[in-house]
Amino acid sequence: MKVEDTLQEQNEDIGDDHMSSSQETPLREDAFDLSDEEKIERIKTNVRDIMLTLGLDLDDDSLQGTPNRVAKMYVKEIFGGLHPDRKPTSSTFDNKYKYGEMLVEKNITLYSTCEHHLLPIVGKAHIAYISNGTVVGLSKMNRIVDYYAKRPQVQERLNIQIVKELQRVLKTQDVACVIDAKHLCVNSRGIRDIDSSTVTAEYGGKFKEEAIRREFLDYINLETEF
Repeated sequence: MKVEDTLQEQNEDIGDDHMSSSQETPLREDAFDLSDEEKIERIKTNVRDIMLTLGLDLDDDSLQGTPNRVAKMYVKEIFGGLHPDRKPTSSTFDNKYKYGEMLVEKNITLYSTCEHHLLPIVGKAHIAYISNGTVVGLSKMNRIVDYYAKRPQVQERLNIQIVKELQRVLKTQDVACVIDAKHLCVNSRGIRDIDSSTVTAEYGGKFKEEAIRREFLDYINLETEF
């Protein structure tokens, strides 16, 4: 096989490679120059072109509103986490009751979108931290997960972004996150394996120690070692 043929095959397969080159979501410098309304109008036109190319009749009552619905969904909902203005505020409180053990929030519902095929990622996130003097409201952890999930993602990056944000908010490295999710790019296309899911983990500080990590995994009932 020629070298150029091998490179072409590698380029075609890169969409199935879950490793990302950056821990930050790749964004252009002009990402927020357009208003939400301007973005919706542009996306609506593009979705309409895609549907027409596929041969769909946009005069049909069921389809004529689809371009606008998709555009609004992209900007306001499933990719709403791209905009920094939507980042949740995370108030912390003094740990006055001196709780020094691990705090675990498990089974946080997660909806995201695979950046390789723009298909859904659906699963659960499990978060833990050990306070060094401050605590954060439980719902804030859910909101942080939701914010970073609402963008084109790879699961490994999502793990890292959640942990880094909680480390920043709590001013401690002792944060961990495990995500167990189904990727519809695997479940509904390609190999079409409806039973498989992907588990990723990010551990900081004390969670890199085997005993602490094992305690966390026991809490969330995961037997796998990471």
